[in-house]
Amino acid sequence: MAGHSKWANIKHKKAREDAKRGKIFTKIAREIIVAARLGGGDPDSNPRLRRAIQKAKSYNMPKENIERAIKRGTGELEGTSFEEVIYEGYGPGGVAILIEAITDNRNRTVSEIRTIFTKHGGSLGEAGCVAWMFDKKGMITVEGVDEDKLMEIAIEAGAEDVREDEGVFQVITAPDELEDVKEQIEQRGITVKEATLTYLPQSTVRVEGEKAEKLIKLLDALENHDDVQNVYANFDVPEEVLSSIS
Repeated sequence: MAGHSKWANIKHKKAREDAKRGKIFTKIAREIIVAARLGGGDPDSNPRLRRAIQKAKSYNMPKENIERAIKRGTGELEGTSFEEVIYEGYGPGGVAILIEAITDNRNRTVSEIRTIFTKHGGSLGEAGCVAWMFDKKGMITVEGVDEDKLMEIAIEAGAEDVREDEGVFQVITAPDELEDVKEQIEQRGITVKEATLTYLPQSTVRVEGEKAEKLIKLLDALENHDDVQNVYANFDVPEEVLSSIS
């Protein structure tokens, strides 16, 4: 999982660079809109909305943008109707890829996603073709803390695992334990960078050489699509390949 963890950190850094240009705000706004539509506009009673708002704030998204997105979700403001879609497929080397998207036009999005797969040596699959290879989990990201201290607090709080890569820690929880573990970690004086639901691969596929380079380009192209919120894949590639694109 070392390569996969490093890729997660690279994506995190890239997202922060995109935030400086406002590029990521559109994706976060869509998540807020959907969260508010499905669970209401009160973050105190809507954990998904609360996490989306926290993410927005971590990227310094303007308060008025957040409030506008919430109102669009609750119907107080008119706006485009968005829906959630999951796409599944395969990348170079047989790597399984799971994509979460939010779109206002299913036909356009699936066509564009299929084109990206094809262009980069992959293939878009049928629903259910790779989802079984992933487990849905909660993930809490923490930086700049003592590993032993965090491990002790996280396990006491009910976390399943703690992973580390270059000083960035990922606390893994059961989906329904995410909010409780996050709250207990914060109560112990540790700042949480982000808390989110994610999909973790049950096992990984080693990909090297040209296939590894093509895979990273495919994942990057999918991440950059305006409708794509998250991309998950069960790969393990050499450190030097990841370093070349970080």
